[in-house]
Amino acid sequence: MAGTMSSTEFRRILGHYPTGVCAITAMSEQGPRGMVVGSFTSVSLDPLLVAFMPARISQSWAQIAAIGRFCVNVLAHGQMEVCRALSSRATDKFESIRYRLSDSGQPIIEGAIAWIDCELYAVHDAGDHHIVVGAVQAMATGELGAPLLFHQGQYGTFHPGEALRTADEARQQ
Repeated sequence: MAGTMSSTEFRRILGHYPTGVCAITAMSEQGPRGMVVGSFTSVSLDPLLVAFMPARISQSWAQIAAIGRFCVNVLAHGQMEVCRALSSRATDKFESIRYRLSDSGQPIIEGAIAWIDCELYAVHDAGDHHIVVGAVQAMATGELGAPLLFHQGQYGTFHPGEALRTADEARQQ
């Protein structure tokens, strides 16, 4: 069965699962580097580990991997322009992005709702992608607000209070 499925069908089916949108940033000698991923997850509580999955052919990932450190920035709903800039092939993706540096010198994007500063822990090959594991060195929440989400080929958001009220109302009926 697996041999008869197409990558188009795979993407269509998995598109029903919403994902958060994160910017992976790092500071090189030439300036800040960054990319956008929708495949971020926690991995371990002891030690604290997180992971994301960039395409093996990603030039942005190659630049970040060479640095050996990175910061995961959880983008807020209003940061669609940041998402576009870091998804582009522009020479200076950070031209219009405001950021500050973490204690380890990695870019923390202003307006992100959370950030996780990591050392590169491991990289595993997984088909046409890598599984990148980072050891958490520091982290904090940032701006309050709704996250930027990707679902069925579109960007949107989730409002926790509204969703919880809806779920509670459903249980009462």
